[in-house]
Amino acid sequence: MTHRFHRSLRGGTVITERRQRTRSPFALALLGALTFVAGAAGCTGDDDDAPPPGTGGTSGKGGTGGKGGSTGGKGGTGGNAGKGGMAGKGGSADGGEGGEGGTPGTGGAGGTGGKATLIDPTDFDGQEVFRYDTFGDEQFWTGTLRMHEAIQAALDPTTALSLGLKVDAAALPDGILETADLTDPATTVALIGLDAVLGVKGTVSDDGELLSVGITCALCHSDVDDSVMPGIGMRVDGAANRDLDPGAIIALAPGLAGMTEALEVLNGWGPGYYDPRWNMDGINSPVLIPPIYGLDGVPVETYTGDGPVSYWNNYVATTQMGGQGQFFDPRIDVTVVYEPDLVTPRLPALFDYQMTLEPPEVDTSLFEDAAAARGQALFTGKATCSGCHSGERLTDAGGKLHAAEETGMDPVTAERSATGMYRTTPLRALLAHPPYFHDGSAASLAAVVTHYDTTLALALSAEEQADLVQYLSSL
Repeated sequence: MTHRFHRSLRGGTVITERRQRTRSPFALALLGALTFVAGAAGCTGDDDDAPPPGTGGTSGKGGTGGKGGSTGGKGGTGGNAGKGGMAGKGGSADGGEGGEGGTPGTGGAGGTGGKATLIDPTDFDGQEVFRYDTFGDEQFWTGTLRMHEAIQAALDPTTALSLGLKVDAAALPDGILETADLTDPATTVALIGLDAVLGVKGTVSDDGELLSVGITCALCHSDVDDSVMPGIGMRVDGAANRDLDPGAIIALAPGLAGMTEALEVLNGWGPGYYDPRWNMDGINSPVLIPPIYGLDGVPVETYTGDGPVSYWNNYVATTQMGGQGQFFDPRIDVTVVYEPDLVTPRLPALFDYQMTLEPPEVDTSLFEDAAAARGQALFTGKATCSGCHSGERLTDAGGKLHAAEETGMDPVTAERSATGMYRTTPLRALLAHPPYFHDGSAASLAAVVTHYDTTLALALSAEEQADLVQYLSSL
């Protein structure tokens, strides 16, 4: 049912889209989105918009090439892999070592790739991309789901706030809330027209009709400080919007009318949860919306360490938001190609902005210094936490992943991923985003400590567990 639902929701000009339930081994290094266009969508060196022909295959050394990369580099006509992969900073690659995997090719000239084309991060403003760029996903939210109709007809501000949508006070004209009717859907439309609803971008006619609507990264990964009222205040980019109920919002779409099973799934996720693979594999197992601050120095972004930050940006923009991008990962048998590609050129700028997002300051009144110091000694000693939570960001992600049984985690999320494993979560501003673990199964830091004390047989006393909680509270 859900597999068919996925296909029925897709809109726009998809050229190729495939999802198989069986997962093939990871025999190919990840290709950048533009590499896939060259190899699978038939764009060769003869096309005006394609890279110039050269001596390489579709990839080869340099992979998808440079910061924000594209196709190219030397390699055989079958050279779908080689060094470079999708590793590193910005876009698809940063010239990093993406692994030696894949089909090395047979040599020869005239491949579909050619010289790498670099994408300059300064081509776009990363903050603007994060806050306001829909990547062309209006074709999905408006054309397929018809969400603009639901907003215009019934989504008044009071209801919208109850679903976790947030309003940026800085975008509001002075005094507007004193006179606005928060029970009228027309007020929601007006707020969207002002770019005041975080993560929602719409086109409003002169007579107040919502003509189209799309979403941006900020929908899930920005919050407000509630300085005006709950749900309305100054925006805080990078914070997880744990009040947001994405499933219930999607379920409002007229385009889903009559799809009983899908609506039941969507309405069952609840605030703060989203399943970024359900529309791909039909398995319903939502995870917590994560914060995306403090990612500078973190090599892999997701709970399962599928790839670098821009890999996940691309996956979400293209397969979840409905953006017109290009994503290819043979490990999970997912291929989506839109033309034109409105995602890949924006990835480097988006990455650079995300790297500037720092965790909130820790409130020092919420922990006791002496107890935190004892907890830190336990963290690096008896509790063995630092064996995995190592380095500047307190994670070994990028160098190592962990089987579910190592940490006592529910294996379902890992089993659905490209790696089959879990990464060690970076520890930053922990008190700012409970609950914990990918599935929210630990309501508090005390529950986290208790979980590991049991799973790893640490034999921590009650006092030691309390001290460890104090240290985690200080991070």
